[in-house]
Amino acid sequence: MRIISGKHKGKRLTAPKKLPVRPTTDMAKEGLFNILGNYYNFSTISVVDLFAGTGNISYEFLSRGTENITAVDSHYACVGYIKSTTKELGSPIETIKSDVYNYLEKVKHKADIIFADPPYDFTIEQFTKIATLVFENELLNDDGMLIIEHSKYTSLEEAPYFDNSRKYGGSVFSFFKK
Repeated sequence: MRIISGKHKGKRLTAPKKLPVRPTTDMAKEGLFNILGNYYNFSTISVVDLFAGTGNISYEFLSRGTENITAVDSHYACVGYIKSTTKELGSPIETIKSDVYNYLEKVKHKADIIFADPPYDFTIEQFTKIATLVFENELLNDDGMLIIEHSKYTSLEEAPYFDNSRKYGGSVFSFFKK
């Protein structure tokens, strides 16, 4: 994986093969950040990266100037990899080892963007529960956005707060707003 833009543009990161991850492709990530760049000034927002895995999305925000980033994953080695990579990049990302659903039920602070990249084989109910918890617990700031990455074979159009989606290859980003 590589960082697409910003102060770490072009930097390649190699995650250990043992991590149970499927990093967002460069093409999909570039498309996502082109969309987000029309809505947000990256240096002034706060971001939560759920099911963070390698931290691929967090590093892209970091490289583009976002300073308030929280990466949440339940896998010990993923959290460790994100911690070591942020030291290498010289910028902090708050890392939390937690089940994402437990985190969403207990967290008290709001974010401008919550990005979730759960396993593609989740059921519709598991995907929908993410949106439900985010909005019921009011975890987004005004004009905030939840983005869930999923397979092109999954449709979240019936989920609460669904706004629109964009497809990039086999991946889809579904956007949710108040």
